[in-house]
Amino acid sequence: MFSPARSWREFPQRYRLEAARCTVCGKIHYPPRLVCSACRGRTFETVAMPREGAVVTFTTIHVPPKGFTEQSPLDIAIVELANGVRVMVQVADLPEADELRIGDPVRLEFRRICDDGEAGLIFYGHKAVRAR
Repeated sequence: MFSPARSWREFPQRYRLEAARCTVCGKIHYPPRLVCSACRGRTFETVAMPREGAVVTFTTIHVPPKGFTEQSPLDIAIVELANGVRVMVQVADLPEADELRIGDPVRLEFRRICDDGEAGLIFYGHKAVRAR
């Protein structure tokens, strides 16, 4: 489960889907990092990520971790966004997991991810839904 302090630090990238583009080589990192994995550069600019992409691979978790049990089975996908960056996200609005196919176009929507108990924090982020 996320800690409140960690969750607060991740708000920009999680809520606005922001990434860091290296100003030296142009590689985009999501989530943002301090050192570029391509050129070892240390200067970045903030970029907004596209909301459209395609499913690269996916799986269904039948015994999810604490905080996600009411969402069982839990569908997770790796989505390649229009700019080539891959993100791992939950998949929403699928009656059956076998309806999802590799290559399916999806869009990312801002939704409730989980909560930390009845009186705890509610965590929001992006989930993939099939593009119509």
